[in-house]
Amino acid sequence: MSDSYYELVDADGEHGEKFAATDFVRSTWSAAIQHAAPVSALLVRGLEHCERRDDTRLSRVLVDLLGPVPAEGDFWVRTRRERSGKQIELVSAEMLAPGPDGAPRPVAKASGWRLQTLDTAAVEHAPAEPLRPVEEARSRDMKKDWDRNYVHSLDWRWLTVPMGDGPGESWIKPEVDLVSGETMTPLQRLFAVADDANGIGTKLDIRKWTFLNTDLAVHIHRVPEGEWIGIRAETNYGPDGIGSTLGRLFDQTGAIGAIQQSVLVRPR
Repeated sequence: MSDSYYELVDADGEHGEKFAATDFVRSTWSAAIQHAAPVSALLVRGLEHCERRDDTRLSRVLVDLLGPVPAEGDFWVRTRRERSGKQIELVSAEMLAPGPDGAPRPVAKASGWRLQTLDTAAVEHAPAEPLRPVEEARSRDMKKDWDRNYVHSLDWRWLTVPMGDGPGESWIKPEVDLVSGETMTPLQRLFAVADDANGIGTKLDIRKWTFLNTDLAVHIHRVPEGEWIGIRAETNYGPDGIGSTLGRLFDQTGAIGAIQQSVLVRPR
């Protein structure tokens, strides 16, 4: 078993880059489907590779999960530039997997605004209160509660008590590569854990409720540094089975961005 989420099978497949998934992508909801975090990170890899420009970076990524992404079998990622420009570009990535008829169909997609970079260090500003240091966080040893899946790919440490009052706070570090043989970029590392905001912010007992997010929208004002990603998040629930997660993202220096997720809430 490779210490990665994915293996690149064919860089020039008929429907795009062809991949196979490892056990580390398996969701906590069902072992038959992929957790949204590795899916998001692989789509971000596609956005970064799409007609790459060294003078730009992604500032906002929107990921839509179009349905369950199967954990078994081959699948593909294809990309394109939607809008060209000297300072502002829009790029997209799409993940395809075999449908009931065996033909590839979209199961997840991402769009990203890619902006030209410029030195603005003199006006850098991020007023969000930093998370407490990683050294103050504690592991809940969640790996013991699951068969080999996404949770086993992480060093996950909590600063708050799960389901406690106020926002949940955690530090998370992926311990495997995104694609075998490749080093994760800072944004790929961020998206390998950003989707966990929903679980960090929840106030619902996972034994009694399901709370699956259908998307994630991430705005990044600064590229993260280092291995650890911090998340402060809180999930709000309406009276009609729909919720939303709002969160801040951090590295060990300070705030790096913000995340929002739509959440489908159902009793088990």
